[in-house]
Amino acid sequence: MAPLTGILYACLVFYGAGWYMGKWSGNFSFLLFVLTVVTLAYWLAERFVFLPRRVAAADALGQQDAARRAELGRLGISDVDGNIEHARHQLLAQPWWLDWTAGLFPVILMVFVLRSFLFEPFKIPSGSMIPTLEIGDLILVNKFHYGVRLPVINKKIIPINTPQRGDVMVFRYPVDPSIDFIKRVVAVPGDEVSYLNQRLYLNGKQVPLKQLDDYYDENLRSYSRQFEEGIGPNGHRLLVEPRLPSNYGSRTHAFPYNENCRYTPDGVTCKVPAGHYFMMGDNRDNSEDSRFWGFVPDENIVGRAFFVWMNFGNLKRIGTFH
Repeated sequence: MAPLTGILYACLVFYGAGWYMGKWSGNFSFLLFVLTVVTLAYWLAERFVFLPRRVAAADALGQQDAARRAELGRLGISDVDGNIEHARHQLLAQPWWLDWTAGLFPVILMVFVLRSFLFEPFKIPSGSMIPTLEIGDLILVNKFHYGVRLPVINKKIIPINTPQRGDVMVFRYPVDPSIDFIKRVVAVPGDEVSYLNQRLYLNGKQVPLKQLDDYYDENLRSYSRQFEEGIGPNGHRLLVEPRLPSNYGSRTHAFPYNENCRYTPDGVTCKVPAGHYFMMGDNRDNSEDSRFWGFVPDENIVGRAFFVWMNFGNLKRIGTFH
């Protein structure tokens, strides 16, 4: 088993190195599932095969030592050298390949359950959600808020809540489901949503917008126009650059239900189909979102983002957000 375990670890290192260097895209959920299954197999084999064999070998050694001492006693020899406790300890000890497989199973299982059904960490890689979320924010996503889903295949088995306007949601990018995106839900099934001349309209009514103090981006060392938008129960901040045009032109992609959308020089109007959601970034003019690649289907939902647990460049970022 030791050579087989060595080969498995070599494959894991090869896969991880290729993933890190960008040679292929990885699927951490699938990798964690495979690790859980493999370590479970080793854990079961250890409990029901390997450990009983080691215990039997240690017991046999003890019986042999007792028989030897009894035989020597019959010969009148009472002072017998030798202590088999060290040998018994060596026989009972797990070999390295079980320490690094069966021994890790409880930890990997706990991580798998927590990450698959409860909470999953993400890192914000881009500025599309500024000012709500900044580059480098490490966030937690509630995996069960919208329902319990089977890991890997992401199949919902127990519905709980439905996404609401204003939720910050992590989802699988419809163009490439191997990539996770984070945006804000601005329209739900049945809504007619318009983004015209950098103003948001829902079902024919303009969403309230209040201007705030300009937002200063420390990385770009520049100011942006900041507003508070009254969507959802709490409202949220967003950035708009009035100098940029609203015409999306060739930046849009063909997508399912694209017949539900009308593009004009002023912007876009869409009717959200059943089981889908219209997503937008809070950094409105620096976000690739549903305006460009369409609606997010329910089966692509990962969870609801709710907490920044760390930003190594700015500890003041830690906390909840709207």
